Amino acid sequence: MAGNSQRRGAMRKDGTKKGMVVGSGGQRRKQLQGKGPTPPKEERPNHPAARRAKLAERSAANRGRSGGGANRRRAGDGETPETVLGRNPVVECLRAGVPATALQVAIGTTTDERVREAVSLAADMGISILEVAKTDLDKMSGGALHQGLALQVPPYAYAHPDELLEIAGDSGDPALIVALDGVTDPRNLGAVVRSVGAFGGHGVVVPQRRAAGMTAVAWRTSAGTAARVPVARATNLTRTLQEYASAGLMIAGLAADGDVTLDEFELATDPVVVVIGSEGKGLGRLVKQTCDVTVSIPMAGPVESLNASVAAGVVLAEISRQRRARLR
Repeated sequence: MAGNSQRRGAMRKDGTKKGMVVGSGGQRRKQLQGKGPTPPKEERPNHPAARRAKLAERSAANRGRSGGGANRRRAGDGETPETVLGRNPVVECLRAGVPATALQVAIGTTTDERVREAVSLAADMGISILEVAKTDLDKMSGGALHQGLALQVPPYAYAHPDELLEIAGDSGDPALIVALDGVTDPRNLGAVVRSVGAFGGHGVVVPQRRAAGMTAVAWRTSAGTAARVPVARATNLTRTLQEYASAGLMIAGLAADGDVTLDEFELATDPVVVVIGSEGKGLGRLVKQTCDVTVSIPMAGPVESLNASVAAGVVLAEISRQRRARLR
C-alpha cells in the first residue's frame, strides 16, 4: 500500500499521516517515558532536606530501641569503631582477646617479632588481615605513630543494668555488682572489670555520660576479663541504684569519711552494690544520698586515698573473703 511506512522500502511523505514520526521518541513500547512530576525535596536523595529527614528518622528509631527491653544489648550506644595503633598496643590487645574486626599492615613494613605475633594471633582468631598502603594508614591515624600496624575494634556491646540482676540470680550466689561514679580513665575501668572477675562479681555498671567506656584500652587492661564480665551502661546511675535497692540489694558507697570501716562491713555477705567514685571528687551528692551505707578503707600510712581500681580490688577481696568464711 502506497505511503505505508511500515512496509519495507516504502517512502513516507511529510504531511500524509497524522501521529508521531521517526525521530520523535518512538511509538508504543519504544516511545520515551516522562519522569513524572518532580518529587518533594524530602524524597530527593541528594537534597539537604532529604538528609535531614533521614537523620531525624534514624534518631527516632534509636530512641525507640533504647526505650524497649527486648534488645538489651546495645552495640556501642552510638560510639564509633576504634583504631588501635602501634606494634605493642596491637599485640597486647590481641593477647587480651579484644574482639577486633581487622588487622591492617602497611605494605613494606619491617617485620619483627611483634609484627609476626600480631599476624599469627589475628589469623588464629579469624581476624581479617589486610595489606594497605602506608599513606592510607597515615591518613587513618591522623599523623599518629602507627609503626605499620593498626587494629580495628568495634564498639563494645553493653549490657542492660537489669541483666546483671538476672546473671546474679542464675548464679545462686548473693549479687555482687560494682558501680562506678565519675571514673573517666578507661584503664581504671579495665582494672575494675578484672577485679570483679577475679573475686566472683556479676558485673560492672557505668554511667552513660561523663564516664570511661569499654574502649580498646579498657579491654587491654582487663586482660581479656571483659569477655566474661558484663559491663552495663546506665542512663541515670542514681535511678539505676534505686532500682537495685528496690530489688533487695544493699547500696554501699566508698568514702573516706564512711559510716563504717571495711573490717566492720557486715553487709558483705548480702546482695550488695559497691559504688566507687573518682579519686579526686569521690561520690556525687545524689549517688551518695542513695547509698544505704558508706564504707571507708582503713589506712596505715599517710596516703589519704586510693586509686579507684585499687580501692575496688581491696573491697572486693574483703567481700570475697567474708563470703568464703561464711560457707565454711
